[in-house]
Amino acid sequence: MEGRPVIEIVGMPMDLGGNRRGVDMGPSGIRYSGLVAKLSEIGFRVRDRGNIRVADPDAGNIPLVLGGDHSMAMGTLAGLARAGKRPGVIWIDAHADINTPETTPSGNVHGMPFAVALGLAGDPFPADLRGTTSGDRGVLLGLRDVDPGERDNITKAGVTALTMADIDRLGMGPAMEKAIAVAGRGDGIHLSLDMDALDPDEAPGVGTPVRGGLTYREAQLAMEMLAASGRLRSVEIAEVNPILDESNRTAALAVELVASALGETIL
Repeated sequence: MEGRPVIEIVGMPMDLGGNRRGVDMGPSGIRYSGLVAKLSEIGFRVRDRGNIRVADPDAGNIPLVLGGDHSMAMGTLAGLARAGKRPGVIWIDAHADINTPETTPSGNVHGMPFAVALGLAGDPFPADLRGTTSGDRGVLLGLRDVDPGERDNITKAGVTALTMADIDRLGMGPAMEKAIAVAGRGDGIHLSLDMDALDPDEAPGVGTPVRGGLTYREAQLAMEMLAASGRLRSVEIAEVNPILDESNRTAALAVELVASALGETIL
């Protein structure tokens, strides 16, 4: 274990960004599914800081943030920026989360965090949450439900978008190679994984499921390639909702995917 970074877990039990209650229990569901034991098993030292606001992680350690709805990503990226980091972002999600208050059809804040982080959204969002990353190092992957205004925002921000149709045509391997090349322009790579990126048959415990998502192996390959890149510096897992889950399947899958992103291999 010596020489490996410490994994610093922080829970962010937020459920105010959408209209489905229960996602605030996501951090507990993921922990209950054996996250600490799994990461210890593959050789990491783990420090679970609980569901509290904490100081910036020690240099070289890997923040692992457990949600909670995806609006938490505004805070995650702002915290990294405060620590002097401007990573590239691979945002794996069925949705683009790049609405602004002017373009949103629903008003749900969990559909706006990437727009805020990219500096597209102004008031009422605090200034220190805005512009914490840039589009030239940002990737949206797994898209299949995009609002009309978001299409313009993706173009305006210069974000690389890889839809499920792109993954169908290219295959996950080439799609992830492109994603890593783009996000690798930053200070390492931040993974923002919304569990609704996976097909609902794989991950039923999410608030806004969309059919036609990533298969188990596609998601695992994406994580394995991130680990192999050596560029991953921080991870957040969003939108696990234990109330909507089936026997904690989605939380258990989140644990598997985190382990793969951090280096667990088949052989």
